[in-house]
Amino acid sequence: MGRIMQFLKRILKLLFNRIFYVALALLIQMGWLLITAWRLAAYSKYISNAIGIISVLIVLWIVNKKINPSYKLGWTILIMTVPVFGVLLYVLFGKSRIAQAIQDKYTQVQEESLPYMEQDEQTFQELEEQSAGAAVQSRYIHQYSSFPVHGNTTAEYFQVGDDMFPVLVRELEQAQHYIYIEYFIINDGVMWRTILDILERKAKEGVDVRLIYDGFGCLTTLPNRYDKVLREKSIKCTIFNPFRPLLNIVQNNRDHRKICVIDGKTGFTGGINLADEYINQKERFGHWKDTAVMLKGEAVWNMTVMFLHMWSVVNNSAEPMEHELHMPHKYHPEAFEDDGFVQPYSDTPLDGEVLGENVYLNIINRAKKYVYICTPYLIIDNEMMTALCLAAKSGVDVRIMTPGVPDKKMVFLLTQSYYEQLLEAGVRIYEYQPGFLHAKSFVCDDEIAVVGTINLDYRSLYLHFENGVWFYKNKVVGDILEDFRETLNYCDPINIEFCRDRNILVRGFQSILRLFAPLL
Repeated sequence: MGRIMQFLKRILKLLFNRIFYVALALLIQMGWLLITAWRLAAYSKYISNAIGIISVLIVLWIVNKKINPSYKLGWTILIMTVPVFGVLLYVLFGKSRIAQAIQDKYTQVQEESLPYMEQDEQTFQELEEQSAGAAVQSRYIHQYSSFPVHGNTTAEYFQVGDDMFPVLVRELEQAQHYIYIEYFIINDGVMWRTILDILERKAKEGVDVRLIYDGFGCLTTLPNRYDKVLREKSIKCTIFNPFRPLLNIVQNNRDHRKICVIDGKTGFTGGINLADEYINQKERFGHWKDTAVMLKGEAVWNMTVMFLHMWSVVNNSAEPMEHELHMPHKYHPEAFEDDGFVQPYSDTPLDGEVLGENVYLNIINRAKKYVYICTPYLIIDNEMMTALCLAAKSGVDVRIMTPGVPDKKMVFLLTQSYYEQLLEAGVRIYEYQPGFLHAKSFVCDDEIAVVGTINLDYRSLYLHFENGVWFYKNKVVGDILEDFRETLNYCDPINIEFCRDRNILVRGFQSILRLFAPLL
């Protein structure tokens, strides 16, 4: 009787879960597409032949597009294997007018803000004098994201969310003018309730409090129309790309960024979302290892502008960016402390420039001694695989740390499918055993590091809005290196036998996953 009651409770919980109805709607649409595809193909040989010709033409068009070769291969196999269904999926997921509208607005606000994002020549000259190689990397970021490199900035690195959270609370309590928050996931719990209480009080005090959260990231963690609840608390709130149960490519483009800016002088970013598992107040997949940085100084201006870019795009504001950027966003009359060079940047999936991946490739290709990488997912394209293997073959100490406890088992299997080729080239791979590793960081040659939201997978590199911070000779570089070395004590090294001795069925399934990895 007890088991039956428990089963019924699970059924009821499922039926009252919003994600159940979303998934059901998507499955119905997918089923309709399959039936349509089957009926069209079976209707007559003329229609079947016409579909075959259209499929070939679409494949030729895809092959000649300036997109990642892995995407070309995935779509080509799908379309040629199941022509009607493949073509219909490509029409739905290949390109979207909505996505183009978002990009047009994003491009507009970027262009309007360019006069406020000019590179300080003296700062760049100082960087160039210290390292021509670092200057090349910084110039690329500025040229293709519009965000310049800064001096007069200090940074603090947090090895886990548990350490970051009390500092974030302290800084929020000190806000006097504005708080801008943009996160992929917000979930009710100790972390969010604490922050919400501060935001509500600050808004009543006259502080300009604005919040952006992602519609898909918060689909199961926040109630429907939660933005209205926050607006009733005097918190300006908007949802990025509200998730609708419709098959359309725009649902693939998510706001995966994590940004908190306070009074234009303090900024937080990293892998940590506003949910209790990120600060180990709730256990999910063992101990949650994540990282973050706090910036204080001139470089926070970049984070302020990237938030305002997104705010203007999501609200489709008719006001020019000049209006927002003319507002007094800097409240720090005295000079900031100086510690190396800091360059926050963001990446958009809609401009054709894979800036997030190219920043990583620049670091790997220019490494002389070592590159140490933390990533929760390792689902990489040929360019990244070639760069990692070539660096290792050239004598660079390349080490990659991934989770030992997965959050998604299929993605974990896909991640492990890339191990063998990397290990054969001399890359060393370690799995974090206490739990889930969600950190996204690179550290190289005691000089350069990146901390941010960008995973080594197709979604982060090609589909999501992301952000990161590039550091050169900042204290944070040494802190990240020390954290990586300490964390190795809690990792198991992966050897080549682990890959070769796996069950043949597992290896076969991994091969299939690899084939369609760009489309997942």
